[in-house]
Amino acid sequence: MAPAGSGKSMLLRSWVEDAGLSDRVGWVSVERDEYDAQRFWVAVVNALRATASAKSIARLEPSPEFDGRAVVNRLLSDLGSVDGSVILVIDDLHELTSREALDQLELLLARRPPALRVVLATRNDPHLGLHRLRVTGQLTELRLTDLRFTLDETRQLLHSAGIQLADPSIARLHERAEGWAAGLRLAALSLARHPDPERFVTEFSGNERTVADYLLIEVLDRQPVAVRQLLLRTSLVERVNGPLADALTGSSGSEDILLDLERGNAFVTAIDADRTWFRYHHLFSDLLQLQLRREHPELVARLHLVAAAWHEKRGYVVDAIRHFEAAEDWSGAVRMLADHAFSLILEGQLLTSAVLVDAFPPEMRSDPQLAWVIAGIKLMQSSLDDAAAYLAIAERHAAAVRDERVPSFELGVATVRLAVDARRGDYGSVTGQAQALLDRPHGDTEHWLALNNDARAMALMNLGIVEYWSHQLDDARRHLGEALELAHRIGRPRIEIICLAHLGLGEITRSIDRQRELAAAAVAVADEHGWASDPVATMALASMGAADIMQGRFAEARQWVARAESALRPGLDPSTELLVTFLVGMLDAGEGRLRAAIEAFRSAAGMQARLVTLHVVTLLAHQFTIHAQLRLPDLDGARATLELLSADERAEGEIVIAEADLRLCEGDAAGALALLAPVLTGTTRVLGNYTMIQARIIEALAHDRLTNSAAATAAIEHALDLAEPDAMVFPFVLTAPRRLVESHPRHDTRHAALLSDILDVLAGSSRAPRARVAELSEELTESELRVLRFLPSNLSAPEIAAELYVSTSTVKTHMRHIYAKLDAHGRSAAVQRARELGLLARPTR
Repeated sequence: MAPAGSGKSMLLRSWVEDAGLSDRVGWVSVERDEYDAQRFWVAVVNALRATASAKSIARLEPSPEFDGRAVVNRLLSDLGSVDGSVILVIDDLHELTSREALDQLELLLARRPPALRVVLATRNDPHLGLHRLRVTGQLTELRLTDLRFTLDETRQLLHSAGIQLADPSIARLHERAEGWAAGLRLAALSLARHPDPERFVTEFSGNERTVADYLLIEVLDRQPVAVRQLLLRTSLVERVNGPLADALTGSSGSEDILLDLERGNAFVTAIDADRTWFRYHHLFSDLLQLQLRREHPELVARLHLVAAAWHEKRGYVVDAIRHFEAAEDWSGAVRMLADHAFSLILEGQLLTSAVLVDAFPPEMRSDPQLAWVIAGIKLMQSSLDDAAAYLAIAERHAAAVRDERVPSFELGVATVRLAVDARRGDYGSVTGQAQALLDRPHGDTEHWLALNNDARAMALMNLGIVEYWSHQLDDARRHLGEALELAHRIGRPRIEIICLAHLGLGEITRSIDRQRELAAAAVAVADEHGWASDPVATMALASMGAADIMQGRFAEARQWVARAESALRPGLDPSTELLVTFLVGMLDAGEGRLRAAIEAFRSAAGMQARLVTLHVVTLLAHQFTIHAQLRLPDLDGARATLELLSADERAEGEIVIAEADLRLCEGDAAGALALLAPVLTGTTRVLGNYTMIQARIIEALAHDRLTNSAAATAAIEHALDLAEPDAMVFPFVLTAPRRLVESHPRHDTRHAALLSDILDVLAGSSRAPRARVAELSEELTESELRVLRFLPSNLSAPEIAAELYVSTSTVKTHMRHIYAKLDAHGRSAAVQRARELGLLARPTR
C-alpha cells in the first residue's frame, strides 16, 4: 500500500519478470472507478485462465443476472484442483468502488486454497478484513517506507539517465522528493533537458501534488510540440492507440510517439501484448486533463465528440456513449444507447447500461428513447412496475421522436412491452404483440439489422414461452425453434439457453429422453459461458430435475432442483419461480413428505396472483394438492381446495381427475367413473400421458372398489402401456396404492421391469442414478434398453419379443449386444451390472 507514483506496478512487473513467473501470474489492472462487480470478476477469471497452471478454471462471461458469490465459490472449487501454483495480481485495487465486489474478494482471500497466492497493489488500505491474515502470519506487506528510493537508489536512477549532479545536489533532491518514485522520475526527465540542473534542484520543493504539477509543466514545456499536443489531447480517453491519437491530434505518426513515451516514461504503459494500446498513469492523466482545461477549455467538448465518433465507428459502444455524455451531447448518447440497448443487456452489461443512464440529467428521463431503454433495464432488475411506468413515459412522449428514429423507437418499445407482458403472464396480449413485432418491415442499416435481430429473437422466444405455458405446444415448439436458430446465428447464447430449456420441457409429454437431451444441451451452453449458477440456467436445471422426478430418480433430481433454487432470483420471472417451487413439492411427495409437498404446491399455486393468465403448472399444483391431501388422508382439506377453484378450472381434465379421486375416497366409486368418462374417451382435454396415466390408475381403483377385478387389471395395464416408453414412475406416487400395483399379475403384463421399479419407489426407494456413458464401453441403443428392462423378469426371449412386437431373433441379437456392452456373461450378470450402472433400479423390498 502506497500513494500514486510510488512504483508499485513497476516493482510487481519487475518481480514477475526477474523471477520467471510470467506463465503463472494472472494480472488484473482495475479500471478507474470500477463500480461493476461483474466486470471485475470476469477480468479476474480470464486472467487466471490465461496462466499455464489454471486453464481448467471454468470460463466466465458477462450475464445480466450476475451472482458474484456463486462465481467466487466456483472459482475456489476450481482452484482447489489446479496443478502447481498460480499468482493473482490485482493492481490499482483502490479503483474498485463496488462494495459487492470487495465483499466477494474478501471471501476469496478468506478461503484461498494453498495453490493461490494473491498480490494486491493499492493506494490505501482496502476494507477486506486483512487483519485476520495479518494475525495468522499469512500477510506480507510493503508500504510507502519500503518503496521509497534510498539515497543510493536515487543516485543510480540519475546516473542511468545520464544526469551529472554533485552529491550535495543529489542528497537535496532525494530529501525534497522524500524518495517518492514518481517525483524522482519526473525530476530526472526534466533534468535531462534543463540548462542548469543545479538550479533546478535548488528550486525543486513541495508536497506530492505540488511536485507533480511543477514537474508536469516542466516536462510539457520541454517536449516537442507534437508530443505535447498528443499528451494533452489524448488525456481524455481511458486508453489510446495510434489511430485514435491521430484522430484527436489531427496528425499522423502518433503510434511512434506513444511507443517512445512508453519506453522512456513510467507514466505511459502498454496494456496489450502487441504494444498497440496504451494508458497513462491515473495521476499523470489527471494532471494532463487539468492542463488541457487550463490552456484550451474550448477543445474539451470537441475532443470528446471526436473520441465518441471514433469509438462508435469501430464498435466500442460504451466508450462512445461515455464520450457523448462527457461532451453533453445527450442526443448522441441517447441515440447510441437506444441502438445498442439490447446487445448491451444480452451481453451482460446491464449494470454498465444502468450507470450510463444515471449520467443523464434528471430532466432527460422523459426523453422517449431513453425511457424505453430504462424500462428494459428495470425489467432485467426485477422491477416490472418500474418497467411499465417508463414504457408509459416513452409512449406518452412518442411524438417527440424524430422521423428517422421512429422505426427503431417503436421496435424497442414493442420488444420491452412484449417482455413485460410475458413476465406478467398476460398471454393474450403477448400473442398479438409478438406477431405485430415479427411482421415489422426490416431496415437495411447495420444498427437496424442488429437491433431487429435481437428484437425478433426475443419476440420469438417470449411468444414460444407463453404458448408453452398456455399449453399450445405445437406453436410453442415452432417459435422456440425459430428463436433458437436465430439466436445461434447472431451469437446470443442467453436466448439459446432459454429456448433449449423450454423446448425440453415441451417434450415431457412426448419423450423424457428428448427432454433430458435438450435440457442438458442448455446446461452445457450455460456451463460453457460460466453461467451455471446464473438465473438464465434456472429453467434448464429445473427441466433436468423434472425428467428425473418423472422417472423416480429422486436423489438425482434433488441435486438438479437444488441448483435451480440456487440460481433462481425471486421476483425476476414468476413462471420460472412457480415451476421450481412446484418441483420441490413433487420431490417432497415422491420421498413421502406429504405435508411439506402440500405446502410447496400451495406456495406454487399462490404465485398465480402475480400472473394475468392461468399458468399450466398452477393447474397441476391444485391437482397435486388435492391428491396429496387425500393420501394423508385429509378429505375436508381436499374438498376445501376444490371449492376454491373456479368453474373453468374445475372443468379442466387435471382437476376432473382430482375430483374423481375425491369421490373415490368418499366411497362413491361409480361417481368417480362417471367423472372420468370424458377424460378417458378424450372428450375432456388433458396435458399429456402423465395425466392420462393418473386417470387410468383412479379408474382401476374404482373398478377394484366395485369388485370388477378384470376391469381394474385392464386399467392398470393401460396405465403401464402409457408409462413404459419413458419409464415414468411418478404418476403412480400420488394416486396408486402399493396394494393395487402389487396385485397386478406379473405373468400377464408386458411391463414387468417397470412394475418392479414402481413398486420400489412406492416402497420408499429412489431409483438409481442414470449410468454415465463413460462407464460403458459403448452406449446401449434405445431398442437394447427396451429389451434390458425385461431381463429381470421371468419372461423368455419369445415372450419378450411378443411384448415388443418384434421377432425372437431380434430380441436375441439385442441380448447378445447388451451382454457385450455390459461386459457380462449371461442374463443374471447383465442385470446385476445394469443395476450397478443405474440402468435398472435396485430392488429394495
